Amino acid sequence: MRIVFMGTPDFAAASLSRLLDEKFNVVGVFTQPDKPKNRGMQLCSSPVKEIALENGIPLFQPEKMRDGTALQMLKSLEPDLVVVVAYGRILPDDILAVPEKGTINIHGSLLPKYRGAAPIQWAVLNGDKVTGVSSMYLASELDSGDIIYTAETEIGEFESSGELFERLRELGAELLCKTVRDIELGCAPRTPQDAKSATFAPPLSKEMSPIDWNRTPREIVKHICGLNPWPVATTEISDCQFRIFAAEYTENKTDKPAGTVVSAERKRGIEVACGNGETLLITRLQALCGKQMTAAEYLCGHPMCQQNQSIDV
Repeated sequence: MRIVFMGTPDFAAASLSRLLDEKFNVVGVFTQPDKPKNRGMQLCSSPVKEIALENGIPLFQPEKMRDGTALQMLKSLEPDLVVVVAYGRILPDDILAVPEKGTINIHGSLLPKYRGAAPIQWAVLNGDKVTGVSSMYLASELDSGDIIYTAETEIGEFESSGELFERLRELGAELLCKTVRDIELGCAPRTPQDAKSATFAPPLSKEMSPIDWNRTPREIVKHICGLNPWPVATTEISDCQFRIFAAEYTENKTDKPAGTVVSAERKRGIEVACGNGETLLITRLQALCGKQMTAAEYLCGHPMCQQNQSIDV
């Protein structure tokens, strides 16, 4: 079976690597054009491109998907199946119609929940206890195609989106191989999604970063975890802006207003009042223009913060 793979970031690279390890016949790879990165703004290859080049697989980087160029590229490869994993492009119907066995996708949620661009992050932000990955046939409407298989996993209470991303990346690669193998054998199931149960996961933005200390400790922890590694939760302490990477629960109660620093101890961290009279302990942060460190490390070099026990944040 001739397979064309379409993907761009690390999440997709894991799936491509697994297909190659399992000796599937990948006859071509599509990935997004090289983009400038870092301070020098030098053009950088995607992780998927690097794997394709390493394995001598024909590589395609069309600028557009609707001008006929990508369509002709795909037809020249005569694929039986197209696999799409985090490609970052919407495929038009004429491309979806090319492969005889269809175009399939690996999505980072248990569909129909969290259709869209940021399913992993929103599962964490919303405090879900379980998430997973889905394999599905692509359709015209975003993430609406028939489901083939799903695989579930629990979300750790303090697991960040970045950590969950890494686990789902591997789970998705494993599910993809199972899906492709069963499509090749002709025994893959096909279950229509319940559109009425669909929810959506829009892209994240930096406007989401500020922490609302009027929320409960769990809601704040999930906000911090969900925005890590990007765009990262933020707050202001004693007129200094901080990026917050991790926090823990406490068993303490306080009558101080939400957003007040209750204590700042070198061995523990920065304890802040939340909206329900409970407190939260900031354990990892980054000051503006500083480096990321534990809150305890920060307090060792900034004793003034420890002496101000009631700072509005």
